Amino acid sequence: MADLFDSGSAPAPAKMQPLADRLRPRSLAEVIGQEQVIGPESPLGVMLASGALSSLIFWGPPGVGKTTIARLLAGESDLHFVQISAIFSGVAELKKVFEAAKIRAGNGQGTLLFVDEIHRFNKAQQDGFLPHMEDGTILLVGATTENPSFELNAALLSRAQVLVLERLSLTDLERLAQRAEKELGRALPLSGDARAALLEMADGDGRALLNLIEQINAWNSDAKLDPAALSKRLMRRAAQYDKSGDGHYNLISALHKSVRGSDPDASLYWFARMLTGGEDPRYLARRITRMAVEDIGLADTNAHRVCLDAWETYERLGSPEGELALAQAVIYLALAPKSNAAYVAYKAAMKAAKQTGSEPPPKHILNAPTGLMKDQGYGDGYTYDHDAEDGFSGQNYFPETMKRGTYYLPVERGYERELKKRVDYFAKLRAKR
Repeated sequence: MADLFDSGSAPAPAKMQPLADRLRPRSLAEVIGQEQVIGPESPLGVMLASGALSSLIFWGPPGVGKTTIARLLAGESDLHFVQISAIFSGVAELKKVFEAAKIRAGNGQGTLLFVDEIHRFNKAQQDGFLPHMEDGTILLVGATTENPSFELNAALLSRAQVLVLERLSLTDLERLAQRAEKELGRALPLSGDARAALLEMADGDGRALLNLIEQINAWNSDAKLDPAALSKRLMRRAAQYDKSGDGHYNLISALHKSVRGSDPDASLYWFARMLTGGEDPRYLARRITRMAVEDIGLADTNAHRVCLDAWETYERLGSPEGELALAQAVIYLALAPKSNAAYVAYKAAMKAAKQTGSEPPPKHILNAPTGLMKDQGYGDGYTYDHDAEDGFSGQNYFPETMKRGTYYLPVERGYERELKKRVDYFAKLRAKR
């Protein structure tokens, strides 16, 4: 009797099988890329050499070999391979999988359970794996495109090692293309530039590349195509971008740090990457405004105004014209002088405010609208700054029991250079009072 989720049907004739299935590696040595995971000195290489394979979580983008490597691990470890998808499986199906694995274990056969999209399982479902992992009923290999530290339970992560699989390089994709040409028995009818464009179209996804190659092969043409002709016939693979997932946070981090690093070209690139991925321009407008107040601050007092104007322009023009205004704001921010002195000062003041609790202001700066308040000393000794010859009284404005704090330390960049002169000037006057 075939096990649940096993492939019990007869394989299709070789010529009818998808190219990706026909080229599926038969050993780990045939896997293209991922040397950092499957090489001799890699985590998996060491585990296999020692005969001590543990539960694993493969984290990486689509089409980089997660399923293939899991299947090969089962073969090289003499474990029965069972594959399920968290998208289509529920509690009832999981129970059947575990029961079959227990029967198998009783007969001396271990089970490698491969769970695709494991992050789609909820907390209770993820917890359901734990006892079966602990008693050796299954060796779990999960695959996810999302950051495991955000999407998987801590208990599950503590029992599995996370291995990061990377998108395939252009060199890896070229090796895969050559392997496909050998299987097809013919070279792809592409010029050198068109071949390079094809590899770029795959965007690091081996499965996507093989699908594109199958389409080209189906044209049954020997005339070499140039990049323009190829792009007319094929669509570039959509860039991987989840507006609520890990890729979203990685790209906004890259944009923010490029702006902070005063690199307008890199800033524009990540801005464009987010737009082409489908990001809401209003989200970008809000984030670049934050960059203006956090990383430029008072070094360029016009920066946040530029961002707000760009935001308003986008709201009036919409896409795609309004996005140009946001792009101009990104360039302005990247080239503006940088200072986080106001941001640091704000955080320091907030920390001091929390530590000092309910300390009242000194009485000399309190108003005294009633006689009782005057009797209590409210307003006594207050000096009106405008009456001072230099317009500065130098009085203490902190709570009387609190040591004077120094939070704002302007930098010698942009407009803050002028503000620093003022801070230093008033500090000298205060010292004389």
